[in-house]
Amino acid sequence: MRIDLTPRANRSALTDALAPVLAFLAALVIGGGVVAAMGRSPAAAFVTYFVAPLSELWSLQEVALKAAPLALIATGLAFCFRANVWNIGAEGQFVVGGLFGGWIGVAAHGATGNTLWVLPAMLIVGTLAGMLYALIPALLKVRLGVSEILTSLMLVYVAELLLDYMARGPLRDPAGFNFPQSVTFDDAARLPYLMEGDTLHAGVAIALAAVVVATLVLARTLFGFTVRVVGASPRAARFAGFSDARLTLAVFAVSGGAAGLAGIAEVAGKIGQLQPSISPGYGFTAIIVAFLGRLSPVGILVAALVIALTTIGGEGAQIDLKLPLDLTRAFQGLLLALVLGADALSRYRVRLVPGAAA
Repeated sequence: MRIDLTPRANRSALTDALAPVLAFLAALVIGGGVVAAMGRSPAAAFVTYFVAPLSELWSLQEVALKAAPLALIATGLAFCFRANVWNIGAEGQFVVGGLFGGWIGVAAHGATGNTLWVLPAMLIVGTLAGMLYALIPALLKVRLGVSEILTSLMLVYVAELLLDYMARGPLRDPAGFNFPQSVTFDDAARLPYLMEGDTLHAGVAIALAAVVVATLVLARTLFGFTVRVVGASPRAARFAGFSDARLTLAVFAVSGGAAGLAGIAEVAGKIGQLQPSISPGYGFTAIIVAFLGRLSPVGILVAALVIALTTIGGEGAQIDLKLPLDLTRAFQGLLLALVLGADALSRYRVRLVPGAAA
């Protein structure tokens, strides 16, 4: 017996809208069953994961701070994935952006006079660093036909080792008692706080602005139209005169620039200095966020908030319910699988063909 998927002739907009909601509810049911099997209360777990982080101001700010880099990176990745090219190395581009942008902050430490240029220079350098780093696998793909999946992923480890070396060596604070970290950035090299006395910084506003810009670019510009056409029908795009090579370079530059900007925003915002590690895996988690958001900037923003919410809730569940953090990661992976499955069922009709070879 063979399983065939045939496109639905008349797709329902309501079904498309309800598919991720139903997938989320299914993930809650499955997750609740796992929690119950571990001897914990599913109701208490639901409150800890999804209600408690929304009940206090500090936890709401933490959700926003975790969602911002995820939304920014995933929005850039959406351009690649929509064009059917695969940038799996956003984590490395995030790290490189934080490293080279942060280098400016270290070099400007203790500077006197007009220092208004420092923060803009850090943001620009971080963005350009991520962009150039992303162009390495893009050029290898365009010129030599090398798989961008492998090269972009392998470059993640190069970036992480480079940051580790720089934080422990050339950029280490000489007065830092041999700790592997740079000097703490001056105020001129830090992102301003959105509210006095709180932890919410301007990196959140940058992520929101990126979502708005990406929405307009994809919907209203020739570049966005090109990305959509190439992703939907590469052969038709070639007949229309669109260049696969130029588009590959462009979307890698966009995604790498977004990841690099997220990296320097994290360093100049929440962290405030260079360390051997500046990312808890934002670049890899953003891949999940991009697909959870259906490669739509607005959907990505919602997905980033959901993932950030479960991450903060998972940290609380570790303390309150003694649940392992791996359960949170498993739930996020399950949610992605269910959303993709629900999308497939809303677009295709499943048909069993008896007597046919698989």
